[in-house]
Amino acid sequence: MTIARHRIILRHATDIDHVWETLIEVYAEVRADQLHRPHYSVERYGERLARHAHDPGWEAVVAYDGDEPVGYAYVNTLTPDDRWWQRMTTPLPEDCTTTPTIALKEIMVRETWRKTGTARRIHDELLAGRPEQRVSLLVNPEAGEGKVLALYESWGYEKLSKQQPSPDGPVLTAMLREIH
Repeated sequence: MTIARHRIILRHATDIDHVWETLIEVYAEVRADQLHRPHYSVERYGERLARHAHDPGWEAVVAYDGDEPVGYAYVNTLTPDDRWWQRMTTPLPEDCTTTPTIALKEIMVRETWRKTGTARRIHDELLAGRPEQRVSLLVNPEAGEGKVLALYESWGYEKLSKQQPSPDGPVLTAMLREIH
């Protein structure tokens, strides 16, 4: 099925209560093949989402095709002493933690809408109005046999370090890029 780009509507949310069920629903579908693994369970995702939604600067963009949610991304502002920076496995550049930065915590697109530009549209819309100078994200370097990491590199992200946010989760590649 071909998805028409003009049909996708992007909506911002800064209150988790308005999008909680939608984010959980999309997450569960996108991660269906991994939900049996503790780190990827819906329950653990809900715990992370609740924590992230109360961090400073939390904002989401949800994409809809009509009334159907097709994907989302969310971010929050990183503080200089944020656990995001503290979990890095290698020393960071001197100004890394003090330059205004957001963390792209999740980006999910349902299978039917993949390879249509929807993920990039969500990403770019979410970053467009942000006051921060940079954005950081974590990616499993094995996701999609390395294709997800390559996609982020094509969007201008550069490898920064590695971290393992939870003991039962994968070791992730931390990436960073300028927003503007």
